[in-house]
Amino acid sequence: VCLTCCSRESMVRINQICHKNGVKFFTGDVFGYHGYMFADLGNHEFVEEKPKVAKASAGLEDGPEAKRARLEP
Repeated sequence: VCLTCCSRESMVRINQICHKNGVKFFTGDVFGYHGYMFADLGNHEFVEEKPKVAKASAGLEDGPEAKRARLEP
């Protein structure tokens, strides 16, 4: 469920209904340069990828090769 331009009371009431029934809920609004966004996703999983950077080898502590990040296989 996505809501915009609603009163706070309506947003809270509809979010409670969605949360009770396991329905994802989004609401937000914009006022010129300012705005807000709220999401109630209940229990959910997500994946975050983080690349691993290899440590510099003993012989390459200085120079351009040491400054380049290397990814581990």
